[in-house]
Amino acid sequence: MELRHLRYFVAVAEEGHVTRAAERLGIQQPPLSQQIRALETELDVLLFRRKPRGVELTQAGEALLAEARTILAQVEHATAAARRTARGEAGRIGIGFTSSASFHPLVPRTIRRFREAHPLVSLNLEEGGTAELVEALIAEKIDAAFVRSPIGAAPDLAVHSVLEEEMVAAFPAGHALSAGSAASPLPLAMLEPETFILYRRPLGPGLYDAIIAACQRAGYSPRIGQEAPRMLSTLSLVAAGLGVTLVPDSMRRLRVHGVAYRRLDSSTGLIAPLNLAYRRGETAAAARRFVELVRQARGSLKQALRSILPR
Repeated sequence: MELRHLRYFVAVAEEGHVTRAAERLGIQQPPLSQQIRALETELDVLLFRRKPRGVELTQAGEALLAEARTILAQVEHATAAARRTARGEAGRIGIGFTSSASFHPLVPRTIRRFREAHPLVSLNLEEGGTAELVEALIAEKIDAAFVRSPIGAAPDLAVHSVLEEEMVAAFPAGHALSAGSAASPLPLAMLEPETFILYRRPLGPGLYDAIIAACQRAGYSPRIGQEAPRMLSTLSLVAAGLGVTLVPDSMRRLRVHGVAYRRLDSSTGLIAPLNLAYRRGETAAAARRFVELVRQARGSLKQALRSILPR
Protein backbone atom coordinates (compact mmCIF):
# COMPACT_ATOMS: atom_id res chain seq x y z
CA MET A 1 0.00 0.00 0.00
CA GLU A 2 1.27 3.44 -0.92
CA LEU A 3 0.17 6.88 0.20
CA ARG A 4 -1.32 7.53 -3.23
CA HIS A 5 -3.68 4.59 -2.69
CA LEU A 6 -5.00 6.26 0.45
CA ARG A 7 -5.35 9.59 -1.36
CA TYR A 8 -7.27 7.90 -4.17
CA PHE A 9 -9.50 6.12 -1.67
CA VAL A 10 -10.26 9.32 0.29
CA ALA A 11 -11.07 11.21 -2.91
CA VAL A 12 -13.54 8.55 -4.05
CA ALA A 13 -15.08 8.33 -0.58
CA GLU A 14 -15.55 12.11 -0.34
CA GLU A 15 -16.87 12.51 -3.88
CA GLY A 16 -19.06 9.39 -3.78
CA HIS A 17 -18.32 9.01 -7.47
CA VAL A 18 -15.29 7.53 -9.24
CA THR A 19 -15.44 9.85 -12.28
CA ARG A 20 -15.66 13.01 -10.17
CA ALA A 21 -12.84 11.73 -7.94
CA ALA A 22 -10.70 11.11 -11.05
CA GLU A 23 -11.32 14.69 -12.20
CA ARG A 24 -10.37 15.99 -8.76
CA LEU A 25 -7.16 13.96 -8.77
CA GLY A 26 -6.31 14.83 -12.36
CA ILE A 27 -6.18 11.23 -13.56
CA GLN A 28 -8.31 9.03 -15.81
CA GLN A 29 -11.28 7.10 -14.42
CA PRO A 30 -10.24 3.55 -15.47
CA PRO A 31 -6.82 3.65 -13.72
CA LEU A 32 -8.48 5.05 -10.59
CA SER A 33 -11.02 2.21 -10.56
CA GLN A 34 -8.16 -0.28 -10.96
CA GLN A 35 -6.29 1.23 -7.99
CA ILE A 36 -9.38 1.05 -5.77
CA ARG A 37 -9.93 -2.60 -6.72
CA ALA A 38 -6.25 -3.33 -6.06
CA LEU A 39 -6.57 -1.72 -2.60
CA GLU A 40 -9.65 -3.84 -1.82
CA THR A 41 -7.79 -6.96 -2.95
CA GLU A 42 -4.77 -6.12 -0.79
CA LEU A 43 -6.95 -5.51 2.28
CA ASP A 44 -9.27 -8.39 1.39
CA VAL A 45 -12.32 -6.25 2.16
CA LEU A 46 -15.06 -4.50 0.19
CA LEU A 47 -14.61 -0.75 0.65
CA PHE A 48 -17.39 0.52 -1.62
CA ARG A 49 -20.83 -0.65 -2.72
CA ARG A 50 -21.35 0.21 -6.36
CA LYS A 51 -24.60 2.05 -7.05
CA PRO A 52 -26.22 3.13 -10.35
CA ARG A 53 -25.09 6.76 -9.77
CA GLY A 54 -21.89 6.38 -7.82
CA VAL A 55 -20.53 4.50 -4.84
CA GLU A 56 -21.04 4.45 -1.08
CA LEU A 57 -18.78 3.29 1.73
CA THR A 58 -19.20 -0.03 3.45
CA GLN A 59 -18.60 -0.21 7.21
CA ALA A 60 -15.05 -1.38 6.47
CA GLY A 61 -14.65 1.60 4.16
CA GLU A 62 -15.90 4.02 6.84
CA ALA A 63 -13.34 2.60 9.28
CA LEU A 64 -10.54 2.99 6.75
CA LEU A 65 -11.62 6.53 5.84
CA ALA A 66 -11.13 7.83 9.37
CA GLU A 67 -7.69 6.26 9.66
CA ALA A 68 -6.66 7.29 6.12
CA ARG A 69 -7.49 10.92 6.83
CA THR A 70 -5.42 10.80 10.03
CA ILE A 71 -2.47 9.21 8.21
CA LEU A 72 -2.55 11.75 5.37
CA ALA A 73 -2.83 14.63 7.85
CA GLN A 74 0.20 13.31 9.76
CA VAL A 75 2.14 13.01 6.51
CA GLU A 76 1.30 16.61 5.63
CA HIS A 77 2.30 17.73 9.13
CA ALA A 78 5.60 15.83 8.92
CA THR A 79 6.32 17.26 5.47
CA ALA A 80 5.59 20.80 6.64
CA ALA A 81 7.77 20.31 9.74
CA ALA A 82 10.66 19.05 7.63
CA ARG A 83 10.37 22.01 5.27
CA ARG A 84 10.17 24.51 8.16
CA THR A 85 13.27 22.96 9.71
CA ALA A 86 15.10 23.06 6.37
CA ARG A 87 14.27 26.78 6.13
CA GLY A 88 15.43 27.40 9.71
CA GLU A 89 11.91 28.22 10.90
CA ALA A 90 11.76 25.20 13.22
CA GLY A 91 14.11 22.64 14.75
CA ARG A 92 16.54 23.25 17.57
CA ILE A 93 19.73 25.17 18.24
CA GLY A 94 22.29 25.07 21.05
CA ILE A 95 23.96 28.35 22.02
CA GLY A 96 26.90 28.51 24.42
CA PHE A 97 28.50 31.43 26.22
CA THR A 98 31.26 32.07 28.70
CA SER A 99 30.28 33.53 32.06
CA SER A 100 31.55 37.03 31.23
CA ALA A 101 30.00 37.00 27.76
CA SER A 102 26.58 36.21 29.19
CA PHE A 103 26.56 39.50 31.11
CA HIS A 104 27.04 41.67 28.04
CA PRO A 105 23.54 42.84 27.07
CA LEU A 106 24.21 42.11 23.40
CA VAL A 107 24.12 38.36 24.10
CA PRO A 108 20.65 38.08 25.69
CA ARG A 109 19.28 40.68 23.26
CA THR A 110 20.49 38.68 20.27
CA ILE A 111 19.06 35.44 21.68
CA ARG A 112 15.77 37.19 22.38
CA ARG A 113 15.60 38.59 18.84
CA PHE A 114 16.22 35.14 17.40
CA ARG A 115 13.53 33.60 19.58
CA GLU A 116 11.01 36.27 18.60
CA ALA A 117 11.80 35.80 14.90
CA HIS A 118 11.80 31.98 15.09
CA PRO A 119 9.39 30.92 17.87
CA LEU A 120 9.25 27.31 16.62
CA VAL A 121 12.99 26.77 17.09
CA SER A 122 13.85 25.11 20.40
CA LEU A 123 16.72 26.90 22.20
CA ASN A 124 19.21 25.15 24.46
CA LEU A 125 21.62 27.44 26.35
CA GLU A 126 24.94 26.26 27.80
CA GLU A 127 27.46 28.13 29.95
CA GLY A 128 31.10 27.05 30.11
CA GLY A 129 34.72 28.00 29.64
CA THR A 130 36.07 28.67 26.17
CA ALA A 131 37.78 25.27 25.96
CA GLU A 132 34.60 23.49 27.05
CA LEU A 133 32.51 25.36 24.50
CA VAL A 134 34.98 24.63 21.70
CA GLU A 135 34.78 20.92 22.52
CA ALA A 136 30.99 21.12 22.50
CA LEU A 137 31.02 22.83 19.11
CA ILE A 138 33.33 20.22 17.59
CA ALA A 139 31.19 17.42 19.08
CA GLU A 140 28.06 19.17 17.66
CA LYS A 141 26.49 19.42 21.12
CA ILE A 142 25.99 23.16 20.52
CA ASP A 143 25.85 25.18 17.31
CA ALA A 144 27.33 28.57 18.24
CA ALA A 145 29.13 30.08 21.22
CA PHE A 146 29.89 33.58 22.48
CA VAL A 147 33.49 33.48 23.74
CA ARG A 148 36.13 35.90 24.96
CA SER A 149 39.33 33.91 24.48
CA PRO A 150 41.00 32.70 21.26
CA ILE A 151 39.77 29.23 20.33
CA GLY A 152 43.20 27.92 19.32
CA ALA A 153 43.80 25.50 16.46
CA ALA A 154 40.34 24.42 15.34
CA PRO A 155 40.21 24.34 11.52
CA ASP A 156 36.57 23.24 11.49
CA LEU A 157 35.47 26.32 13.44
CA ALA A 158 35.03 29.92 12.35
CA VAL A 159 35.21 32.94 14.65
CA HIS A 160 33.29 36.14 13.99
CA SER A 161 34.35 39.27 15.88
CA VAL A 162 31.22 40.80 17.40
CA LEU A 163 32.66 43.70 19.41
CA GLU A 164 35.44 44.83 21.74
CA GLU A 165 35.01 46.51 25.09
CA GLU A 166 37.25 48.10 27.68
CA MET A 167 38.44 46.34 30.81
CA VAL A 168 37.82 48.04 34.17
CA ALA A 169 39.37 47.60 37.60
CA ALA A 170 37.22 46.18 40.41
CA PHE A 171 38.09 47.06 44.02
CA PRO A 172 36.66 46.25 47.42
CA ALA A 173 34.31 49.08 48.41
CA GLY A 174 36.22 51.78 50.26
CA HIS A 175 39.56 50.93 48.65
CA ALA A 176 41.77 54.02 48.32
CA LEU A 177 42.03 53.71 44.54
CA SER A 178 38.28 53.33 44.09
CA ALA A 179 37.70 56.82 45.49
CA GLY A 180 38.69 58.31 42.15
CA SER A 181 36.19 56.27 40.20
CA ALA A 182 34.46 59.41 38.95
CA ALA A 183 37.75 61.17 38.19
CA SER A 184 40.46 60.43 35.64
CA PRO A 185 41.08 56.88 34.39
CA LEU A 186 43.45 54.77 36.45
CA PRO A 187 46.98 53.99 35.18
CA LEU A 188 47.61 50.25 35.43
CA ALA A 189 50.97 50.91 37.11
CA MET A 190 49.11 52.03 40.25
CA LEU A 191 47.91 48.45 40.78
CA GLU A 192 51.44 47.10 41.27
CA PRO A 193 51.12 46.80 45.09
CA GLU A 194 47.77 45.03 44.87
CA THR A 195 46.93 41.33 45.10
CA PHE A 196 45.17 40.20 41.95
CA ILE A 197 42.26 37.79 41.70
CA LEU A 198 42.01 36.26 38.24
CA TYR A 199 39.84 33.88 36.28
CA ARG A 200 41.56 30.49 35.98
CA ARG A 201 43.73 30.44 32.88
CA PRO A 202 42.67 27.03 31.44
CA LEU A 203 39.10 28.34 31.26
CA GLY A 204 39.91 31.76 29.82
CA PRO A 205 43.52 31.97 28.60
CA GLY A 206 42.89 35.02 26.42
CA LEU A 207 41.91 37.51 29.13
CA TYR A 208 44.27 35.96 31.68
CA ASP A 209 47.28 36.33 29.38
CA ALA A 210 46.21 39.82 28.30
CA ILE A 211 46.10 41.01 31.91
CA ILE A 212 49.54 39.54 32.69
CA ALA A 213 51.02 41.10 29.54
CA ALA A 214 49.46 44.52 30.26
CA CYS A 215 50.86 44.54 33.79
CA GLN A 216 54.29 43.61 32.47
CA ARG A 217 54.11 46.48 29.99
CA ALA A 218 53.32 48.72 32.96
CA GLY A 219 56.57 47.58 34.58
CA TYR A 220 55.66 44.76 36.95
CA SER A 221 54.40 41.18 37.22
CA PRO A 222 51.08 41.02 39.09
CA ARG A 223 50.95 39.20 42.42
CA ILE A 224 48.13 36.66 42.04
CA GLY A 225 46.47 35.69 45.30
CA GLN A 226 43.43 33.75 44.08
CA GLU A 227 42.16 32.13 40.88
CA ALA A 228 38.40 31.74 40.57
CA PRO A 229 36.46 29.16 38.51
CA ARG A 230 34.17 31.83 37.00
CA MET A 231 34.65 35.52 36.35
CA LEU A 232 31.63 36.31 38.51
CA SER A 233 33.41 34.50 41.32
CA THR A 234 36.33 36.94 41.07
CA LEU A 235 33.94 39.77 41.96
CA SER A 236 32.69 37.86 45.00
CA LEU A 237 36.28 37.47 46.19
CA VAL A 238 36.92 41.16 45.57
CA ALA A 239 33.84 42.04 47.64
CA ALA A 240 35.31 39.89 50.43
CA GLY A 241 38.41 42.11 50.40
CA LEU A 242 40.82 39.46 49.09
CA GLY A 243 42.21 41.58 46.28
CA VAL A 244 41.43 43.42 43.05
CA THR A 245 40.60 42.20 39.56
CA LEU A 246 40.10 43.39 36.02
CA VAL A 247 36.86 42.56 34.19
CA PRO A 248 35.08 43.53 30.97
CA ASP A 249 33.28 46.86 31.21
CA SER A 250 29.83 45.28 30.81
CA MET A 251 30.20 43.39 34.10
CA ARG A 252 29.78 46.67 35.98
CA ARG A 253 26.06 46.24 35.28
CA LEU A 254 26.01 43.51 37.94
CA ARG A 255 26.47 46.07 40.72
CA VAL A 256 27.84 43.47 43.11
CA HIS A 257 27.49 44.70 46.69
CA GLY A 258 30.87 45.63 48.15
CA VAL A 259 32.58 46.16 44.78
CA ALA A 260 33.60 49.50 43.27
CA TYR A 261 34.77 49.96 39.68
CA ARG A 262 37.17 52.35 38.03
CA ARG A 263 37.99 52.80 34.38
CA LEU A 264 41.55 52.17 33.26
CA ASP A 265 43.76 54.51 31.31
CA SER A 266 43.49 53.80 27.59
CA SER A 267 47.27 53.32 27.41
CA THR A 268 46.86 49.93 29.11
CA GLY A 269 45.64 48.48 25.82
CA LEU A 270 43.40 46.02 27.65
CA ILE A 271 40.47 45.02 25.47
CA ALA A 272 37.91 42.29 26.11
CA PRO A 273 36.75 40.87 22.77
CA LEU A 274 33.36 39.27 22.31
CA ASN A 275 33.40 36.68 19.52
CA LEU A 276 30.93 34.23 18.05
CA ALA A 277 32.38 30.80 17.27
CA TYR A 278 30.55 28.33 15.03
CA ARG A 279 31.24 25.41 12.70
CA ARG A 280 32.41 26.09 9.16
CA GLY A 281 30.05 24.79 6.50
CA GLU A 282 27.17 24.50 8.97
CA THR A 283 24.23 22.70 7.34
CA ALA A 284 21.54 23.30 9.98
CA ALA A 285 19.42 26.21 8.76
CA ALA A 286 18.53 27.43 12.27
CA ALA A 287 22.21 27.71 13.18
CA ARG A 288 22.99 29.54 9.95
CA ARG A 289 20.15 31.97 10.63
CA PHE A 290 21.45 32.67 14.13
CA VAL A 291 24.97 33.41 12.85
CA GLU A 292 23.53 35.69 10.18
CA LEU A 293 21.40 37.49 12.77
CA VAL A 294 24.49 38.20 14.89
CA ARG A 295 26.33 39.50 11.81
CA GLN A 296 23.49 41.75 10.70
CA ALA A 297 22.50 42.99 14.15
CA ARG A 298 25.99 43.81 15.40
CA GLY A 299 25.96 47.47 14.33
CA SER A 300 22.42 48.32 15.40
CA LEU A 301 22.72 46.48 18.70
CA LYS A 302 25.97 48.21 19.62
CA GLN A 303 24.34 51.55 18.92
CA ALA A 304 21.38 50.70 21.16
CA LEU A 305 23.61 49.42 23.95
CA ARG A 306 25.52 52.64 24.39
CA SER A 307 22.70 53.94 26.55
CA ILE A 308 22.53 50.71 28.58
CA LEU A 309 26.15 50.13 29.55
CA PRO A 310 27.33 52.24 32.51
CA ARG A 311 29.92 54.97 32.05
